[in-house]
Amino acid sequence: MPQPTLLSPSPSSSAILCVDDEVLILSSLKEQLRRRFGDRYLYETATCADEAWVVIDELCTEGIDLLVIVSDWLMPGIKGDEFLAQVYQRHPRIATVLLTGQADESAIARARQQAHIRACLSKPWCESELAAVIESALG
Repeated sequence: MPQPTLLSPSPSSSAILCVDDEVLILSSLKEQLRRRFGDRYLYETATCADEAWVVIDELCTEGIDLLVIVSDWLMPGIKGDEFLAQVYQRHPRIATVLLTGQADESAIARARQQAHIRACLSKPWCESELAAVIESALG
């Protein structure tokens, strides 16, 4: 498994994490977020929940405030709704967003109830909708 790395040299003390098993999706999300928010945040990526936990732990260790996680639903090992529910149990202040092209309504309802997701975006997503959801999550 590739090791996640901090992808932005920004001195920011806040981060946004995107989790998806498709590298192209991660690249697109990161590019869109950087275009909208510039260097105000670190933009981290992970290709699975296990990698995401490594990134989350590294950020916590470094004193960087993880503000938002955008996670795919269909990933190897664990579904996004389950991963985000675990995130909520350990870090309830992190805002979460589910990104999916395949989740059924019961998975989305479960994510709303157990993970307290801010939103569920469908793939392909609209860049302006992603930006609005993230802005809302950032307060």
